[in-house]
Amino acid sequence: MTKKVSFYWLFLVIILSSLLACERTYVPKPRAYPRIIYPEKSYQHWQNEACPLAFDYPKYAKVVRDSMFFEEKIDNPCWFNIVFPDFGATIHCSYKSISDKNNLVKLLEDAHKLTAKHIIKAEYIDEQLIQKPQQHVYGLFSDVGGNAASSVQFYLTDSTEHFLRGALYFSAAPNYDSLRPVIDFLKTDIFYFFDTFTWNN
Repeated sequence: MTKKVSFYWLFLVIILSSLLACERTYVPKPRAYPRIIYPEKSYQHWQNEACPLAFDYPKYAKVVRDSMFFEEKIDNPCWFNIVFPDFGATIHCSYKSISDKNNLVKLLEDAHKLTAKHIIKAEYIDEQLIQKPQQHVYGLFSDVGGNAASSVQFYLTDSTEHFLRGALYFSAAPNYDSLRPVIDFLKTDIFYFFDTFTWNN
């Protein structure tokens, strides 16, 4: 009887050991973002007879005329978007001619107010002057850090006739950590846009 009992316990220990040995321990994977394959940098020229400006933009983007602004129709042919389909990103560009109604001081104030709206969510705003006297192009580039809706804001002007404002937006929820590599990639294109930008009077 004792042999039977000890055999029974030995058998039970072996079964339990084998069951416990087969049990898997699951380790949660660290949080990661999907790998992005960046296209090769290559540019093309954009010019439109209806707009007094020209610039180079990436071949992996497209320029689309913007016909609506907050559900209101726009008649200005120089409101356009530079769309990056692979990144879900768009640079919204709006042109205004400087006039008595839209004087330079008012346009600059409006541009600063629109950038300031992002201060609530921004961790920082780094500003960089744009000065290209030979092309009569002057402006300000604002790099908005943190989970702000727009990570890049800028304006360009010749200070007498023309004013262009631009803002980069993503179709995804603003998460700076995940978007930062794409933002850095697109900043190169934005600065190339500045370098090749000209007014056509």
